[in-house]
Parts: sequence; structure tokens; C-alpha cells
Amino acid sequence: MENIKVIKKTILLFKIARKLAKSNILDILSENYSPPILIKFFFYVFGFKLNNKDNNIDKNKTPGQRLCLSIQEMGTTFIKLGQFLVTRPDIIGDNLAKDLETLQDRLPEFNKNEAINIIKKELGSEIYNNITEISEPIAAASIAQVHFAKINFEGETKEVAIKILRPNIEKVFNEEIDALMMLASIIESMISKSRRLKLVEVVHLLREITNLEMDLRFEAAAANELYENTKNDIGFSVPKIYWNFTTKNILTLDKIDGISIRETEQLQKEGEDVKKLSKNIIQHFLRQAIRDGFFHADMHQGNIFVDKNGDIAPVDFGIMGRLDSLSKRYLAEILYGFIQRDYKKVAEVHLLAGLVPKNTSNEELAQALRSIGEPIFGQSIKDISGSKLLKQLFEVTEKFNMQTQPQLLLLQKTMVVVEGVARKLNPETNIWETSKPILENWLKDLQNPINKISDTINNTSEIIKRLPELPEIMDKANQALTLIAQGKITPNSSSYYSLKEEELKIKTFKNNSIIAFLVLVIFILLVF
Repeated sequence: MENIKVIKKTILLFKIARKLAKSNILDILSENYSPPILIKFFFYVFGFKLNNKDNNIDKNKTPGQRLCLSIQEMGTTFIKLGQFLVTRPDIIGDNLAKDLETLQDRLPEFNKNEAINIIKKELGSEIYNNITEISEPIAAASIAQVHFAKINFEGETKEVAIKILRPNIEKVFNEEIDALMMLASIIESMISKSRRLKLVEVVHLLREITNLEMDLRFEAAAANELYENTKNDIGFSVPKIYWNFTTKNILTLDKIDGISIRETEQLQKEGEDVKKLSKNIIQHFLRQAIRDGFFHADMHQGNIFVDKNGDIAPVDFGIMGRLDSLSKRYLAEILYGFIQRDYKKVAEVHLLAGLVPKNTSNEELAQALRSIGEPIFGQSIKDISGSKLLKQLFEVTEKFNMQTQPQLLLLQKTMVVVEGVARKLNPETNIWETSKPILENWLKDLQNPINKISDTINNTSEIIKRLPELPEIMDKANQALTLIAQGKITPNSSSYYSLKEEELKIKTFKNNSIIAFLVLVIFILLVF
């Protein structure tokens, strides 16, 4: 039995290696990097072609665009790997990370009848009978697709969107990840320089995050938390989750009856105030980040609609960000300090929060911060960027030995997207004037003695609540958000021990593999 598993893994490993080698990835990477000779030899051997047909990728496109197209052609696992690497510019570099941000997560839809069978199996006949008018797929991504439908809920008819995982996607993904893990291990063994990239850890993290993403109850929990946090916020509407119609493989939530925020002209025709929408999207994002410490971290144009009431309505809650109390305070204080151009105050915040060593000169740090702030305030309104400021801030403070907080990097990336959306609605959006009232109100509330007492009580109750064993699903949901926010494995975590188990399995597989057998498999597959 063990030998059969080894054979299956070996064949799959070869197929993955061949899929990689037959793509144009090496050519693209060679334009910016100098791959080791062993890597070039690997691509030459496994990329052997039985015909001389060229890759269909348009040579006129930029290297990053061609890389995205290659990844999309290779399917779900590689699309997810590309999306994950966007969050790791420390591994692939800023330029390539930026190019990969355009990676489209789209695949052909699966049959509607197959989707209906999944719904029946997941929900059972009794609940399924409350669903009518299931549409054809209206969107299809790498791991799931969406259908519109109507449900009978508490005596009312509700229009909903039903997200359904692709059949067998978890099995296919994990098999391909096993092969990628083995390939990463082989590369690390053969090329010592590659070990600094921690390829095995990267692939393992991809498995952890994507497997959690493949349990749609976690996405439902994230959407529900955002809904509870923002239900009293005027102008922002999160779709309601229908838990009786939601399982591991199905997510059911309110259908958004609205216009995509990218349709600026259509919004104006409908009488929407796009300048107000531009302002609102920034303010709602800041409220979520600073007030709640929980924000939608994938707010690109395709995920934001304006509903019939004129409210901003987000969709797709697979990627969310969290900020702890210290990070929220840090973010609010530094942004407000820059607005006031009080660089000494910003420097003090870094020192008081312990974000830089205690022996750091407050004056020197303030001077460095001034070098960021003054050039920005010398620009025209439309060129002032909060996300650009944060990026420069992290670069400067790193020189003062500040340990960059991964969750703040995720926040900064999200700010880039949110600002982009806001400025497409209104190019003259003043990021600072828009942000100022949100930051001022939050900082005032923070200084309020009653709120200080309330925070103490809330923190105490939070500790008490965690004494009993919490439901496993919530623990895993929190783990998913932590993994996404941090993008790394910390020692003594469950992910760390899971990684060690994976590495042990890889060693066992290597010991059980026979080189002669591998050569035989390669020969057979090349011939046939």
C-alpha cells in the first residue's frame, strides 16, 4: 500500500514539474533574475516538447502580465500560489509582487445540475425544498462559483447568492500541494541558496490558508463579524448570512441588488453622488481598521457594489485583516500626527509603544519622519497617498530597528486598493481631510475616562470568555485570519508543528523513493 502511494506521488510530482517547465515562467524570470544552472537544467529536462509549438502567450505583454497568464493556465493550485506570493514581496521582490496583483482568479464554471446536486447533498431535502429559481453560474473562480436563487426564510422570500465549492477541489488541491512541497524540498536540497526563501514553509502556509478558505463556514463567520461591527454604520451594508443554508461547501448570503462601483457613469445616471461615495469608502475602511480592528482586506472594484439605497455593499469575505489594540492606537496616532505635521509626536508614539529601541534618539527619529511628511504635503491634493506614506514609514523606521508588523503591511496593501477605488470615483479626493474626522473622533473616544473603564471591563470579559474551550470552528476561523495577516509561521504554533510533520513525511517519501523507478516513470510518460 505504501509503495502505491509513493508511485502516485512520484507520478504527480513529475506532472507538476512538467507543467511548470512547459510554461514560460523560466523565460519570464530570466528577464529579471539569473536562475542557477541546476534550475535551468531542470526546466530543460522536464520541459522537453514533442512538437515545436510555441507558447500562446503574447510576447508583446510585460513579463509580469505573461507570468499571470501562465499561472492562470496552470490551474487552481498555481493561481492560489501566485495570490499568496503577492503578500510576500520579501521572497519575490516588490516589482513581481505588484505584477501578480493583476492575477485573475477565474476558471470555467461547472454544470448547474452538478451544483444543484451538491446543494441537495449538503443541505438535505428538507432545507433544499426551501430553495427555488437557482440561476446559471454568474461568477466562477478557482475554488468556487456563485449562483443566484430565492429561499423561503421565516415565512418570507429572500433573494440570495449561493457560493459553492468546486467538486473534489480540496482533494485535487492537496494532492498538487503535496507534489509542490516535494519539489520545494528537492530544490532546497540541491540549491543551498534557495533555503533562505523557505520554499517548503511557503508551500505549507499556502496549504494551511487555502484549506481554511475551502471551508466556507470561516468566510461566513468573517462576513457575520463584519456585519455585526457595521450594522449601525450609515452608508455601509454587509449582506446577511443564512446559517441554515450554509455548510463547509456552501455559503448563502443576501444577494446584492446594486451597481458595481467601477461603473462610475452608470452610478451618476442613477443619481448617485460619486464624490460622496469616494469619501465614504475611505471613512468606512478607516472605521473598520481603527475602531473595530477588523477590516475587509480585499476591497478591489470587483468586490464593491452600491445598492439601491446608495449604500456601499462589499462581497467576498475570504481575506480579512485584524489589528490588535496596540496596532490600532499606533495607526491612529501616526496618521493623525502626520496630518498635524507633528513629527515629534509621531516619534514619541513609536518610542512609547516599544516599536523602536528605547535608546533611539527622539530628535533623530522625528527628523527622519519629517523627511517623509514634508515632501508629501508639498504635493497637490490628488497625489497625496496615505498608503504611500505608510510604505515609506515602514522603510524609514526599519533603519531604526523597528520590527515591522505583518498585519500593518496587509493594512497598507489594502489602503492602496481603497485609495485607488476612491480616486477613480473622484480624482480630487483629499485623503487627509477625509481621514481627519475619523481619526480625531476615535482618539477623543480613546481618552474618554468612561471608555477607558469600558475597555478594561471588555478586556477582562474577553479573558473570562476564553477560559472554557471555544468551538473549534471559531478557533480555526481566527487561525485563518492570523495566518493571512501574518503570512508566516511562528514557533510553537499549531502550524509550526504541522509543518514539522510535513517535513518528516517528505523525508520518509525521499527514503522510500527509488531513483531507477523515477527514471522509468519519466521515460514512460515522455513516450506515451
